[in-house]
Amino acid sequence: MATYANKKAVVIGGTHGMGLAMAKAMLAEGAEVLVTGRDEKRVEAARGELGGLRAHAVRSDVTSMSDIQELGGLVQDRLGEIDALFVNHGYAKLEPFAEVTEATYDRHFDVNAKGAFFTVQRLLPSLRAGGAIVFTSSVADTGGVPGMSVYAGTKSALWSFAQVLAAELLPRGIRVNAVSPGFIDTPTMGIDAPAEWKAAFAETGNAITPMRRHGTAEEVARAALFLAFDATFTTAVKLPVDGGLGQRLSAPAE
Repeated sequence: MATYANKKAVVIGGTHGMGLAMAKAMLAEGAEVLVTGRDEKRVEAARGELGGLRAHAVRSDVTSMSDIQELGGLVQDRLGEIDALFVNHGYAKLEPFAEVTEATYDRHFDVNAKGAFFTVQRLLPSLRAGGAIVFTSSVADTGGVPGMSVYAGTKSALWSFAQVLAAELLPRGIRVNAVSPGFIDTPTMGIDAPAEWKAAFAETGNAITPMRRHGTAEEVARAALFLAFDATFTTAVKLPVDGGLGQRLSAPAE
């Protein structure tokens, strides 16, 4: 029997990278999954890649309150009651503190904090008692990472949301946890930056990660699915998927 047979899940930000890997893993084991994305081309690509009657790919922008409102009705119509909600979308731009603009600041918080907050609020009525929410935070939500002041602030806010929700949703038996990725190989590398910056960022990741490599989207997906479906006595936990980076382990000598 498929591991996730009869399970239904929504992946916000599920049209590429880590979110797409989560969707693929669940579909492969029998679940029905709805993924969202802001970019219509990526939505179409995901729709083709996921295929089948159990996969739904829809365009929805987390910065649009009307889109969030419509998404709630769409999820109810297509899936009904859901077992898991993965809040995986995000935006990151590398900028020194002195160069951050109001527009950049607002973009980060609109996507990573406000969008996540109200998306969960809207979809919560569809989440069954005993279900699970898994947020995608970041190794940057603690400590200090140069050039990521606003991004780090939004991810810290996201983790605070997760902890409060875990307490508030105890009466319904809904568990709320988070994965905390480090450097992960995805199509965009998770940042808004020119190609040469991304290449340098990737090299830095390999150098400072104790395991001396990037993680894969599939490794993050396995951790997220564990929290959603297998960790049934776990709530308000942030699970690092970062090769030891956030634990301040020392990288091995060359």
